[in-house]
Amino acid sequence: MSLLTLLEYASVLVFAITGALVASRAQLDLVGFAFIACLTALGGGTLRDLLLDRNPIFWIANPTHLALGVTAALVVFLSAHLLESRYRALLWLDSIALAVAVAAGTGIAISLDQSAVVVVLMGMITGCMGGLMRDVVVGEVPLVLRQGELYVTAAFAGAATAVITRSILGDDSISLFVGACVTWVLRAGSLYFGWHLPVYKSRPPRV
Repeated sequence: MSLLTLLEYASVLVFAITGALVASRAQLDLVGFAFIACLTALGGGTLRDLLLDRNPIFWIANPTHLALGVTAALVVFLSAHLLESRYRALLWLDSIALAVAVAAGTGIAISLDQSAVVVVLMGMITGCMGGLMRDVVVGEVPLVLRQGELYVTAAFAGAATAVITRSILGDDSISLFVGACVTWVLRAGSLYFGWHLPVYKSRPPRV
């Protein structure tokens, strides 16, 4: 099994769990769990493949990804009540999923010989769009847009680091690993230490 395949499976699994946790907070039924889990797990990769004209889309080419999302939803449906804080678990699992998905999207774009700018954008889209779809559908403020938090910034930094590292070392595996680490460290720092970007504050208009 190739590194990219492993990254895709890991991304699908962890993002599906986060989707199912969001569904549990929204008190959805089992079908709702499966839908939100699969939307979260497959949404970013689907948009990436559409933009890259990658045919067939990854989960159509390999429906195991879809089955993995549904299985994760079922497991969370039966066990979510055991978690002391589903929201805290959601935040930290989402940070891991973000790092893995950014690496997966970046690696797939690299394998298709895309330019550096496109590679970075595909890493960001793969990492961010599934979670954005998840939160919008259930009516929550998307984690991607939380005030000042490092989310899209972490995805950008991770994907860009992978591209730069690859240009220096010429090794895809090391580059993707370093990129994933940078993504996670920034996101985790935002969650744990409160790292954030400056937030715009409106000022009274001048008379």
